[in-house]
Amino acid sequence: MDKKVSKNFFLISFLPAMAYWYLEENYPIRIAVTGGLILATLEICIERYFTKHVHGISKFNFILIAMLGGLSLIGDEGIWFKLQPFFTGVIMGGFLLFKLWRGTGMMEEMMLSMMDEDKRPPSFVIRSLELHSSLFFFLYGIFMGFVALYWTTDRWIFFKTAGFYISFAVFFVFELVYMRLKMRKMIENQKKAELLKKF
Repeated sequence: MDKKVSKNFFLISFLPAMAYWYLEENYPIRIAVTGGLILATLEICIERYFTKHVHGISKFNFILIAMLGGLSLIGDEGIWFKLQPFFTGVIMGGFLLFKLWRGTGMMEEMMLSMMDEDKRPPSFVIRSLELHSSLFFFLYGIFMGFVALYWTTDRWIFFKTAGFYISFAVFFVFELVYMRLKMRKMIENQKKAELLKKF
């Protein structure tokens, strides 16, 4: 998929939430939820058309939106539709943490299968990054549940879209600084150990 298509698909992924936000402001809740569900279906069809397949996370999100949207329609209450980021973050973060607890994390498995040993980062770096990323997704999911329950739809749409990417960018900057400090300390300890061997 070229960069132009990738960029367009990235923007399309915001459509269900944007549609829900606009329709909730101007129409009854049933119309807002129905509009969000229709665009969620359109999004997954567009992904299939351009990429020739549908990613697992996209399928998972679509199923969640369909289930929660259905509950919203039955109860005539939009909160279920807005809780989709909560369930996605908690389930995805929880699953990644479970994989780490069981042994090899998902990110580590991908690195082992895709990169040669001399090119991939040290195992402890990969595991540390995956642990912190998993915690970020899990905690952000809980935060999105709070936003859905207690804050306005305007704030929800911000943290569902741009707010998430801003938060993740800040997290990643701190993670890079942490990794650099950890690697530097490891190198210093290795040098000290080599000096001690000489005596």
